[in-house]
Amino acid sequence: MKEYSTYVFDLDGTLIDTIGDLTAAVNHSLVLNGMEPRSEKEVLGFVGNGVQRLMELAIYNGRGIEFDQTFFDKAFADFKTYYTAHSMDLTRPYEGIIELISELKSRGKAMAVVTNKMQEATDGIVKSFFGDTFDAVVGDNPGLRRKPAPDMVDEALRRMGRTKEDAVYIGDSEVDFATAKNSGLPCISVLWGFRTRAFLESVGADCFVENPSEILG
Repeated sequence: MKEYSTYVFDLDGTLIDTIGDLTAAVNHSLVLNGMEPRSEKEVLGFVGNGVQRLMELAIYNGRGIEFDQTFFDKAFADFKTYYTAHSMDLTRPYEGIIELISELKSRGKAMAVVTNKMQEATDGIVKSFFGDTFDAVVGDNPGLRRKPAPDMVDEALRRMGRTKEDAVYIGDSEVDFATAKNSGLPCISVLWGFRTRAFLESVGADCFVENPSEILG
């Protein structure tokens, strides 16, 4: 594995395991609004394109019901309220991630987090587990298209004063692979996250790591 000068990381499924808290928030909203809860496996399949899309799929995917804007707005608001208060109940960094980030920092690497997660929740989680280690933290913001558009990666590089030369993108999903491709960056796909190797290979991913230490080169 090559050693780069700039590392851009996805958050959920890459640096931290958030599926327990996301599932709890989804099901809190669903039950509160009179719907059947989803399994953790179902929620795993819904994540990757931001929490609005997550809730759209959680409410409507396979249910056979029509979209209702008023109902959705209420359910989405309930999700956001609950998740903001409970985003770190079960969430933890994956094994070896703290050591990886610390080592990259000691080597003078520039590092960013780029995620479709709400900016407020992103800031709280990154601050709690990583302090001020990252040079840029870009979450869901008005004016920036969500991944897999390249906007968030471009913004992170701008904030760090870095170019795409000798930069790499690291993520766990098909959205991350597409983001790297759209941004003109090589992609390292991690195998401890929310997608399987077979699935990632089916979308074109071809560079994999099974544990964080492999990223060090």
